Amino acid sequence: MEALTAGLAYCDRRGRIYFDETIAALADGGVVREARSDELIVAPTGTVPMILPMRRPLTTAGSASRRYALAVALPAGYTRLLVPAYESDPDAPPLPLFGYTFACVVNDALHVAAMRTDESEDWRPRRFAPGELEALLERRLCEDSENRVLAQVARCSREYGCFTAQNVFLERGEAALPVSPRCNARCIGCISEQEPQTHVPSPQERISYEISARELARVAIRHLERVEDGIVSFGQGCEGEPLLRSTVIARAIEAIRAARGNGTINLNTNGSMPHALGDCIDAGLDAVRISLNSFRPDAYAAYYRPIGYGLDDVLASVRVAVERGLRVSLNLLTHPGVTDDADELAAASAFLREVRVAMVQTRTLNIDPEWYFGAVGRHRNPLGMRAALDAIR
Repeated sequence: MEALTAGLAYCDRRGRIYFDETIAALADGGVVREARSDELIVAPTGTVPMILPMRRPLTTAGSASRRYALAVALPAGYTRLLVPAYESDPDAPPLPLFGYTFACVVNDALHVAAMRTDESEDWRPRRFAPGELEALLERRLCEDSENRVLAQVARCSREYGCFTAQNVFLERGEAALPVSPRCNARCIGCISEQEPQTHVPSPQERISYEISARELARVAIRHLERVEDGIVSFGQGCEGEPLLRSTVIARAIEAIRAARGNGTINLNTNGSMPHALGDCIDAGLDAVRISLNSFRPDAYAAYYRPIGYGLDDVLASVRVAVERGLRVSLNLLTHPGVTDDADELAAASAFLREVRVAMVQTRTLNIDPEWYFGAVGRHRNPLGMRAALDAIR
């Protein structure tokens, strides 16, 4: 596919957006280059433009001085194919944890490097009438005022707009069951607990207390009573690693299944503890979603910085869950120049041919691209994200 002349979309100091189609913008896909036509789509509804302070956009004519790089955050359901190419000032601070996607202008319209990968209606933004959400929360909290699960998901519903938290109160779909304040990984892009020296704020605050099996079961049973095909999920963005509390989770699952036979009990996890996962399966777990950024040990460890486990344990958990008959999904945290590296694709393909998971969900990794490349490296042999996703599919 030949390169498409994508004009420069940029910001001024005040964040106002401008187009200059006389200059060809460059993108970063592990190597800096022009975007190809099959990598660009018209910016979808819900795209959020962002100024990249102290970063100058790169073009075929060099760095665009006195202009600031533009990126966009994509709406849910889209996967990023390229990141912006820019030159940072020496004292530029790290960027906050967003999914920075390359944007440009084509025929006077904003375009982005992305593809649609999820058709679910549940990803559409939700809108509530004034006071509507608060009334739902208050009514449910009054019914079980001592339940700390409800207290946490109420906060996540209000402050973070979390869909799975809101589902607890809307009585629909997949409902959140946060359980663990601790984690055995120190992900450099962790959304709930950043180390102070990074000077990057966490988008949300992690749950600070350990939930009991009884509290978890009460919320789950109530949800499945009202949602026949509902899902209740341990392991949320507002917590650490749920498998560190596998005994409590197993007790909660047993209590849920003693009361309800319908619906799906799911676990979102880093898959670090295969034996603990086995205990949850013994208790009646139906499905598991295991997150990873790479099928290569070095790239995995560089991002997750695991404590007491490694990628082999994660892949062992996938095998255990598949062999035990669970619905197994992989939550693949993608990044151009890493996910589409030839060696990465070879490792991914080898594993996915051997172990037949039900789904690979691609999720754009929210992180400063320079920070991520600095941790995992640039391998200089990217094949392109579209080719990578086709190969995985």
